[in-house]
Amino acid sequence: MPYKYIEGLTSADVAFEAIGKTIEEMFESAGVAVLGTMVRDPNNIKQKTKRTIEKSAPTIEKLLFDFLDELIFLKDAEQMFFSGFKAKISGEEGDYSLKVEAKGEKIDAKRHDIAIDAKAVTMHKFEVKQTPGGWRAQVIIDV
Repeated sequence: MPYKYIEGLTSADVAFEAIGKTIEEMFESAGVAVLGTMVRDPNNIKQKTKRTIEKSAPTIEKLLFDFLDELIFLKDAEQMFFSGFKAKISGEEGDYSLKVEAKGEKIDAKRHDIAIDAKAVTMHKFEVKQTPGGWRAQVIIDV
């Protein structure tokens, strides 16, 4: 998996690092990592329902924050978990756009092994960086 959980960065929340060779891959990895904070096995989430998520923001950081925040909102408002993502990012500094095809299914507490409830993405230590190998994001989820 192109993400890993970070121990010791926070005591009451869940932190992860998502990476990708491209910025789109990093966004997709971060989406799966958010799901992985909530369920023990993200692979158990079937990709039965397709949803398009569109966001715009002045920075890549804000764009990622808004995308991950939307995934938590959809979990709460529509009882949906998403496990598959195909992202497309366009624009430039000051005016970025994101279009993501997200695939998932309705939450089924009997079938999905739910670990914890993610409440929000936090700005605490939130970071997106371009690296020599691609892109990296550090995210903390309030649980």
